[in-house]
Amino acid sequence: MIRAIDKWLWPYLKRPRSTTRSEGDVHVMLCVCDHFEPLHDTDHDGALRRMDEWQHRWPKIVGEFADLANDGIGPRHTFFYPVEQYHEAIVSRIAEVCRDSGAEAEVHLHHDNDTAENLERVLIEGRDLLASHGLLARDKDTGEVRYGFIHGNWALDDSDPHGRGCGVRGELGILRRTGCYADFTMPSAPHPTQTRTINSVYYAQDSMAGKSHDRGTPVTADKTRALRDRDDQLLLVQGPLGLNWQRRKWGVLPKVENAELTGTNPPTAQRFNLWSRLAPSVAGRPEWLFVKLHTHGGIPQNYETLLGDPMRRFYDSLSALTEDRVHLHFVTAREMVNIVHAAESGAGGDPADYRDFSLRLEVSTP
Repeated sequence: MIRAIDKWLWPYLKRPRSTTRSEGDVHVMLCVCDHFEPLHDTDHDGALRRMDEWQHRWPKIVGEFADLANDGIGPRHTFFYPVEQYHEAIVSRIAEVCRDSGAEAEVHLHHDNDTAENLERVLIEGRDLLASHGLLARDKDTGEVRYGFIHGNWALDDSDPHGRGCGVRGELGILRRTGCYADFTMPSAPHPTQTRTINSVYYAQDSMAGKSHDRGTPVTADKTRALRDRDDQLLLVQGPLGLNWQRRKWGVLPKVENAELTGTNPPTAQRFNLWSRLAPSVAGRPEWLFVKLHTHGGIPQNYETLLGDPMRRFYDSLSALTEDRVHLHFVTAREMVNIVHAAESGAGGDPADYRDFSLRLEVSTP
């Protein structure tokens, strides 16, 4: 159906309306996950020119708004780089942006009509290439390289109903075996790969049926820690998905809010309020809200928004929204998952204390 609404509208309409979040302090973890494709519709030299824009402009924005968050850490960005498009010069430039701004990088992959054996090989090679640049995290207990993941073309675990964009069932288990600590692909609406589980942080059990992440077990304080170590369970962190009644098509129908940042749909204070209402939390820790946004920041029309005045206006608007009882924390994908696991382990207080809870970065950030 149009905009995959048959997949997610009913779960959205029957979602619980909790008032718990308005009681006491609220902490909002704001994370931008970039499906970063600097080679999109350009060549190698064009991609490097796009990296010039990011190197020159992004650290300035981070510095401008370093005092906006309660913990004094400025805006974060996570570059999910498509490892099948690896170029040493491009990834080296991404690593420089990360060192200069506190951004981080993770794994993104497009594949089609693939096999399990080839997928595992590609993930390991891509993981190790990014790690060779001082990117990616390590498990604090084992020292093993770990990575976050976004599936190109949204087709995680062969979930495209037309059979495109993947080809491998049992993909969640392959991700776990190769060091993936969480998937950040969803939401994909209006694409038909959209899951029935929405606005959630949850574990999905791997199977050979395909689209294993359609449903799962919500992360719960003191109850799901055992799932974290199981090879057949993968953590999924979803962004907000719902209806935006403040933006209407033809002045009548509400538009779909899927947390995407584009040149034509920049971040706004109104969208932030909606994201916060839709944001998932760990059951038992409702005052910690996880807002995961996504973008395609290698494309000029989008990075002009992310690096320009629309993003500055958005950050300016947040200073008025974050009152005494609303604490804003800019986080990377890794930091968000660390805070999720801290909440899962029963931790409380200031979530900023848990940015490195179980996954540490190879190279220290500003």
